[in-house]
Amino acid sequence: MDLHSSDAQSLAMIDFEIGDHSLSPAEYVIVRQAIFATADFDYRHLVKFSAQALPTGAAAMAARTPVIVDVPMVQAAIATRTLRMFANPIYCCSEVASRPQDERPPVVLGMETLARRYPEAIFVVGESAVALGALLHLVESEEVKPALVIATPAGFIDVDVLKDHLHGSLVPHIHVAGRKGSAVVAGAIFNAILDLAWQAYGIEELVME
Repeated sequence: MDLHSSDAQSLAMIDFEIGDHSLSPAEYVIVRQAIFATADFDYRHLVKFSAQALPTGAAAMAARTPVIVDVPMVQAAIATRTLRMFANPIYCCSEVASRPQDERPPVVLGMETLARRYPEAIFVVGESAVALGALLHLVESEEVKPALVIATPAGFIDVDVLKDHLHGSLVPHIHVAGRKGSAVVAGAIFNAILDLAWQAYGIEELVME
């Protein structure tokens, strides 16, 4: 992660305000980036990790696993750094051409299309609850088996239920509990994992080349 002096000062302030915590070092990197992106310390308690989410997700990134995002804002947040590191292909659900006769939201149709095309992809759902619902339906029907799901949609109606549903699944995942979340948080979480993956795999890859 490239830091300007003001960024380093901000991260140091976050470290000071958080103080002692029970997060693992890798989890703390991710939570700190979510707080850094939002200036909201609630994320210290809201970001939840499934077992093996971080090593599985980092390995998938290093293996150049395709990444499926729900909205262009998430794609924009992660594209530059992803291209510079492992160059995973990134596909956006809301930009997939939909059938005119189908009245469902384009982001849902895009999720169904891309998830079936890349069933073991990394999924980053930052904004669209309906896209998360479509993905969970495909997981339940065993049509897809994601390498990692990052879910951070915000909302008041059923969003927390969907996140709880993801939390109860066997899919490796990171989610923001409750009503809070955003595409900005999704991008911060993904980029933090990408940095961790580069530390674990990227330098070795460069040496081998």
